[in-house]
Amino acid sequence: MLCRLGAAFSTISSSVPTPPCVRGLSVGRRRSGNEKDFLRVLNDGNSSIGKGEALGVSTLYIVLTSLLAYVARKLAHKFINEPFVRALFLEGIASAELCGTCFELIIVADNFGISTYAVYLFCLTIWWSQNWGDATACPYTHLEDVVQGKASLRVAALKIWAELTGGILIYRYVQLLWSLELVETHEGRAFGECSTDLQIPVPFGALVEGIATCLCRVASKALSDLEPRFGTAIDSFIGTALVVAAFNYSGGYFNPVLATSLKYGCHGNTIIEHIVVYWIGACCGAIASVFVYELPVVQDLVFSNRIKRD
Repeated sequence: MLCRLGAAFSTISSSVPTPPCVRGLSVGRRRSGNEKDFLRVLNDGNSSIGKGEALGVSTLYIVLTSLLAYVARKLAHKFINEPFVRALFLEGIASAELCGTCFELIIVADNFGISTYAVYLFCLTIWWSQNWGDATACPYTHLEDVVQGKASLRVAALKIWAELTGGILIYRYVQLLWSLELVETHEGRAFGECSTDLQIPVPFGALVEGIATCLCRVASKALSDLEPRFGTAIDSFIGTALVVAAFNYSGGYFNPVLATSLKYGCHGNTIIEHIVVYWIGACCGAIASVFVYELPVVQDLVFSNRIKRD
């Protein structure tokens, strides 16, 4: 599942300033050793409390976004009778949920480290797998369907349009939440400038996104055919591991809509470079996975394991 979703990681760091009460104590006279120890403990305690509150607010925003998307899906199923129109709405809702939560995951990664980020991402991918149904929130899954003759190019284009719409519109909602600035980690983020996550030359970035996407999709297809116990968790773990492995190179998005929602127009990449890395790279990797999975050596490996298990 995560292979279709990807994730974001920003390298911007955020520091917690010394609380005013502590700064005030530091002025006017030389401190004794005991006072220095006391101030250090007090400062660490205030910093820890602030960090805990910030993580709590980020968690609240992620849960809120997920619950709103859950309600929106229920309403779509209840009030939209035309199957294809409903499918378009569900793709848009899934993309909005994906991008909305990943915007907040950037805050988590920036301030609480990659380990916390990975735990949150792993849990979210399991949630998405259980709640999205047939929606994917990822353009290249529809291109795969076109290549395999399961869908027309028109259907694929409309679904991609719905996903882009959801992924782009959700930023206004995220801006609203961030503009409240309930915690320090959100200060200045609603209207601040962003920078690219691509840390390597464009051709290598496209290669990273393409190869990782291909590996992820092959793993997902194999797990779908093998139907192992805890298959969703295994798929989420593989995807999370690949995202973490790639974040220092391309950001590890593996999803064109997600990359466009979070990073399109950011400093460091031109429009063409963005498209090459995050659209052409990922989509080529996904299409390649269709043919890689059909290779005799891969099929023998997958189905021999299935026979042994049965």
